Parts: sequence; structure tokens; C-alpha cells
Amino acid sequence: MGDFINTYQVALLLGFFVTGIIGTLLCFRQPAGSRAWKLADLVWVVLGGFGALAAVLAGIYQEDSGRIERQIDIAFAATHEFDGDAARFRLRYCLEPMSDDILTLCEKVEFLSASTAENSGLPLFLTVTENTAPLQGLSFLFGAPRDEMDIEVLMQQMHDFEEVEFLEFNPRDTQTREALGNVRASHPVVAADYQILANAYDDLIKQVRKLQEEWEFLQANSGILLLQIIALCLVAFAAPFRLGKSVVELT
Repeated sequence: MGDFINTYQVALLLGFFVTGIIGTLLCFRQPAGSRAWKLADLVWVVLGGFGALAAVLAGIYQEDSGRIERQIDIAFAATHEFDGDAARFRLRYCLEPMSDDILTLCEKVEFLSASTAENSGLPLFLTVTENTAPLQGLSFLFGAPRDEMDIEVLMQQMHDFEEVEFLEFNPRDTQTREALGNVRASHPVVAADYQILANAYDDLIKQVRKLQEEWEFLQANSGILLLQIIALCLVAFAAPFRLGKSVVELT
């Protein structure tokens, strides 16, 4: 039901509006001040009030959603920046490790980089990573069906994203701390670069985990947007009655 309303929202709005116009035309058979026009005014007050409340709730939701989307963009960019820094670390120190301790750090960087690469496929990053063609989405306005192959590809992408789980490693486990201590004494520059990577990874993981929790909360309450569409349909139905009552009172 929710998918139907989202897909055909414009058609539903027009349908409710036309239905309201037909109802208003029927009310014109009654004189001003009649019971029919009083009921029409009541319909406008009740449905208009419901629509206003739904609009406020949807506005708060969309404001939070917009804020989260901006933070997701920043986190996604930070993820790629970390991957670039990790790649430079491997190119600089890991092609020919100068000691076993540096090799240990290199192996840990590999795990950290794999973690961020895997987390970039989390569902909250779907809107950042999906590829959309200009004007292709306009077909949803009147419910025009997409190509069957496009639907199958989209469903497969959604399924793949749903299977992705949050992946996190400890950049300072016991073995890594011991290796880092030895490298700090023999190759302080390498140790400093790893420490920078480890701090960046910790900050990134905290940011993504918090965003994931907030994103999941918004997804769980996405029904507010469906409520807004229903409210707009009801307001579209009631608006002709209010307009008709004003016309009757003026004549």
C-alpha cells in the first residue's frame, strides 16, 4: 500500500482534488447556510488541521534527514580520504618493509583499509553511491513502470547493500602496540604516520557508527512522509469545499 501511494502520489492528489470539486459542485445545489455547506466547512477545518500537523511533522523529519544526508556525504568523503592515506602508507613503507615490526603495521593497515572499503557499502551510503540518470526518475510522477531489467538490477543492488554489515578493527591491539613501540624507537616517522592513520580510523568509525544509528532511526520513522502524502490528498479533497463556501457566501 505504501509503495502504491509513493508511486502514484501525484495521480492520487489530482484524483482527490477532482473528487472534491465534484462534491463541491453537488453542494452548489444547496443554498448558503444549509447543512451541506456547514459540513463542507467542517471537512475543511478537520482535514486542513490534520494536513497542517502532518506538514509540521514531515518538515521536522526532512530537516533531520537533510542534516544526516550532509553528514553522510562528509563521512563518505572522509572514508575515501582515509583509503588514500592508507594506500600512500603502503606504497611508502610496505613494498619493502624495513623490519618485521613495520610489516606488522602494514598488515594492520591492510585490515583497516579493508574495513573502510567494506563499510562504504553500508545501506546509509546507498544514496551516495547509487548512479542515477538525469530525468529518468520523472516517470514516478504518474506511476509509469520502469523497464523490467532496471527493476531487477535495482532490487539486486538493494539486496547486496542489505547484506553489508558494519566492520571494525582495533588499530591498537596488543601485537600492534608492541610493534608500534619498537618502530617508534627505530623509525619514528613510520610510527608517526601509522599513529595518524590509527587516529583517523578511530574518528571515522565513531562517526559512521553514530550516523548509522541516526540513519536507522530515520528509516524506522519514514512513515511520516507517507502520512504527509495522505494528508496532502485529504487537503486537496477539502480545498474545493472551502473555496465553494467562500463563493456561496459572496453571492
